[in-house]
Parts: sequence; C-alpha cells; structure tokens
Amino acid sequence: MIPTLLAAGLTAALLVAPGPAAVASPADVQDKKSKHLPAVPDLGPNVTVFSPTMPVEDIQATVDAVNARQIDDEMGTNRQSLLFLPGTYGTDEKPLQFKVGYYTEVAGLGESPTDVTINGKIEVYNRCLEDNGTSNCIALNNFWRTLSNLTLQVNGAGQDGCRATANFWAVSQAVSLRRVNVTGGTLSLMDYCTAGPQFASGGYMADSKANDIINGSQQQWFTRNSEIGSWSNGVWNAVFAGVDGAPADSTFPTPPYTTLETTPVSREKPYLFVDDDGAYNVRVPSAQIDSSGISWKDGITPGTTIKLSDFFVADPSDSVQTINSQLARGKHLLLTPGVYGIDNTIAIKRANTVVLGMGHATLTAKNGAMPMRVADVPGVVLAGVTIDGGEVNSPLLLQIGTKNGNNSSKKNDPLNPTTLSDVYFRIGGPNVGKADLSLEVNSDNVLIDHIWAWRADHGIEGTFGWDVSTGRNGVIINGDNVTATGLFVEHYQEYNVIWNGENGRTVFFQNELPYDPPNQEAWQHDGVLGWAGYKVADDVTKHTLWGGGSYIFTNVDPTIHATRGFEVPDTAGVQLNHILTVNLGAGTIDHVVNNTGAPVSNDNTGIPSYVVQYQ
Repeated sequence: MIPTLLAAGLTAALLVAPGPAAVASPADVQDKKSKHLPAVPDLGPNVTVFSPTMPVEDIQATVDAVNARQIDDEMGTNRQSLLFLPGTYGTDEKPLQFKVGYYTEVAGLGESPTDVTINGKIEVYNRCLEDNGTSNCIALNNFWRTLSNLTLQVNGAGQDGCRATANFWAVSQAVSLRRVNVTGGTLSLMDYCTAGPQFASGGYMADSKANDIINGSQQQWFTRNSEIGSWSNGVWNAVFAGVDGAPADSTFPTPPYTTLETTPVSREKPYLFVDDDGAYNVRVPSAQIDSSGISWKDGITPGTTIKLSDFFVADPSDSVQTINSQLARGKHLLLTPGVYGIDNTIAIKRANTVVLGMGHATLTAKNGAMPMRVADVPGVVLAGVTIDGGEVNSPLLLQIGTKNGNNSSKKNDPLNPTTLSDVYFRIGGPNVGKADLSLEVNSDNVLIDHIWAWRADHGIEGTFGWDVSTGRNGVIINGDNVTATGLFVEHYQEYNVIWNGENGRTVFFQNELPYDPPNQEAWQHDGVLGWAGYKVADDVTKHTLWGGGSYIFTNVDPTIHATRGFEVPDTAGVQLNHILTVNLGAGTIDHVVNNTGAPVSNDNTGIPSYVVQYQ
C-alpha cells in the first residue's frame, strides 16, 4: 500500500456469513468423466459447489451476491469458497462473468485445470475510494482472495469497450493465481478502465498458462513455473522463475526483470478434486528440483492423492483439543471457511500431514497462544491459512521445527520438504494484534512458497499503531537449506526478516518498512538508523537472493532515516542479485545494501535505487 490509500477513510463492514445460495446435490450432477454422481460432502455453510447443469442465470446470481457482500469487506469475518464441478460454465452468447471479493476462493474441482472451463470472466477491479466511487481508483489493498485449478476462456460479450479488452486481475498482496489456464484473451494485472491513479502492488502467479499478460502498474510481481506468451513491462521489480516464455533480464534494471531458467525447489499447492467415481480427494503435488513450466502439461500433476475421508473436516466451532485429537489419530486437517479462535497450539507432529485451508480460513490467537506448531518432521504441507495475532501478545504465531532441535535425516528430507503455500500473517487490521514474531523456521530443508506477513498500517479504527498492534519481527529462519519463493514481509518494528541459517535462497522479496515509528529515537539501534528490511546474520557464509525490494513511507515522521534496506555479511558466498529501495513519499533509505547504493528520499519519490549485484 502507498500513501494515496491512507486518506481513503476505509471502514469494515462486518456481516453475518451467509449460507450457500446454490449447492449442487448428487441428483443435480453427472460427472462428465463417468456415470457416477458426486456426493457433496459437508464442507459447511460457506462453501458453494456449482454443477454445469445449473442454469447460468442461477450461478450468476449466486456469485454476484457473494461479491456484493465481499467487495468492500476488507477487515470482515466472512469467508467463502466457490467450487465448480468438472464441466463448462457459460456460453459464447451467455458468458459467466463475475468478480472476486475479499476472502473468496474460486476453484475448479477437476484433476486438471482443463476439466473445468469458465466461458466468461473472473475478475478483480480497482476500488474507487473517493467522490462516491469515481476517483482515487486503486488496487493497492485488493488483498486475500484466490483463483485456482480451472480454465478461463476469456469472453467479454456484453461488457463495454474497455472492460471487454482483457480479463482484469488487479490485485495486491495475499492473492494467489495458481493452476489457471487462460485462453482466448489477454490477462491484465492492472485495471486501466477506471479513473486514476490505478496503482497495484501484487502479486503472485504459479503453475499457470496464459498468452499475453499486461503487467501495467504492478509495482512488483512474481511468476513461478508457468507458461506465458508475452509480458508487457515492469515497474520496479518483476521476477520470473522456471517460466517458459519469460523475458530476458540481461539489461536489468531497464526493464526491471529478474529471470531464473528454473526454480531451485518448488512444490505446487494441494487442491481438492472430484475423481471419476465422484469421490472428493485432495491431490498433494510432489516437490521438484530445478523445475520449469506447468506441472499439468502431460496430465495430472505428479504427487499423491489423499481421500477426503482421511481428513478431519473442521469448522470454527471445533476446539483445539478436538483438532489435536484427530491429528493424533492420523488424520489430515481441512479447515473450512471461517474465523477460528485458537486458545492453544494446534500441534502437527506426524510426517507428511496436510493442513489445507479453504476460503482463507483464519486462525486468530486467543490469550497469547501460539496458534500452530509443526514438529521436526519432513513432508508437512500447510496451505491456504491465515494466522492473526490477538489482543494478548503471543511470542510466536507459527513455528516450524524446534529451535536447536535434532535435524537428522529422519527429521527432514530435501526431496520432501515441509512446505508453506499461501500462508498469511496479520498483526492488527481486523482486531488489535500482538506477536513478537510471526513465523519461525527451525527445521532444515523447508520450502516457503508465497507468504505475506503483515503488521497493519490500516484497518478498523483502533486496531493499528506503533504501540497498539506490535510485532518485532516478521520471519526468522534458523534452519539450513531453506528456500523462499515469493516472500512478502511488511511493516514490522525491527528487522522484518532475519536469516540465520546456511545456504538460504530467496527468489523474490517484497518489503515495506514500518510506516509508524513516532520518531527517529524510537527506531534505531546500535548506532544504526532504523532497521533493515532483510537481514542475513553476520556469521552466515552462504546465501542467495534474487529480485528484492525494500520501500519506505514513514508518514508519522517523514524526517526518519533507515541506514539501509538490506544488511548482509561481506563474504564471497553471500550474493544479492537485482535489489532495490524506493521512497513512497516520506522518509529516507540511505543505502540499498550495507553502505552501497544511492539514497531514496522525497527528492526521488517512486524512483528506485538499484544494485545489480552485491557480493
């Protein structure tokens, strides 16, 4: 988010979560691959399952009603999953066109993205926050929504001239676009059809295929293991890893591209699907080393299928004791959409356990609890979960492995890494939040694939501020051989990221330093002004970062300085590639990394200071 958002006067609409308006029943649906009829499991009142036999008008009415509830519900408690059984929805003359609001998951239920086709549009537009919705149109806080596992056959029939030119996906942090096959039209990551300024601050796409992509006003974007036809431009930082058709980066920073031919370690997010017999399952993709392209090119994504009956299907009424009891019995965990009050620690102790959240399921700490801990075991997958701090300070929100634990071969496996996919953290915003640390990784060989750790710079009145919602650090990595692909960490009060482990690798890093230090005296240490956004410990001998940015907007006291955006040891094995700092309208960062790189200040607002390589 940048300063134009601060004057928007955002408020939260707290609505009662609705029941599903249209749930496909077994009598309604015939699986397109067989004569078996899918029996819809009980996934709670906030999951809607659509059948291709339903009239398009009924589906349209349902998705429009969900969007109307969620479009401005930024800090609300509603959570929603919209799931589509295999088949085609919409026609050339009567397309299915809808928008995706806050805390909404849209997903196909096929084994492959080609099993579900939406003939129409699935879009996110700018929100116009002033003059009765006609000005200050931005996507800077279009957070927390998901689109996955389907084919989007772009059809703008019936839309006006500008809207018909592309499928618009104008989003910012905590939004994932995974396993999406875009055909028949352009995918635009910027909404250029509204009044200005049309800023956007995303974003993440993986395991997807599209032809022409317009980056437009996206300040930064990360694309991983995908196929693209063309990419229009970059603003500050566009990173590609394992992307067929990615632009070259030989002239960085003009344009500001960072391109890796392969992704060092990758694993696609688990997904729910209906098999040929009509049974619901979860597919858990296998990890890959030095991979590129989409995982479903030659058929079903390699991995393991787990029956839904092997999951404990939880809802917000279930206690931590109940959840832990089911986990101890060998169950995996499916968190249906909702907000869960967590007054103890959910303990993941068994190797290869899958925890999958639907509809941005949210765990909120109560009474200073640590909401979740993963033991020193390999192969755990935690995906689609948001973890919030509560009013009483928690020492930690999520711990992976035991600090100074035993990382023997039985405890970790580089070919089967414990993996975090689309895991988000919040300190403040919807409620007062306090946590010393959001994420601590102690195990070796862990994969972090798209997280956003966010200490709130806005929200419901009274839930944010320097002494209100407090968070010392966002992410601390103590394990060795940890890889992060898509690391978004913002606004923490000291170092946002501390990397203590050896042989760490980060592909794409995005950071804003805290907006709200009251003065310089409150934000300095050891003779250093402020705190770097990304810190590699002084005794680390090997670490690599590709494509990272740290930004400043200290609007409470615009005279504040940060000495540097990145702080690393000066040793040959520590290398930072394509890094930058940016002033967003208040404050100064004196150097990009250590004492290297030109300052950014109000004299060059919005113009990055780049360092091509630091070693």
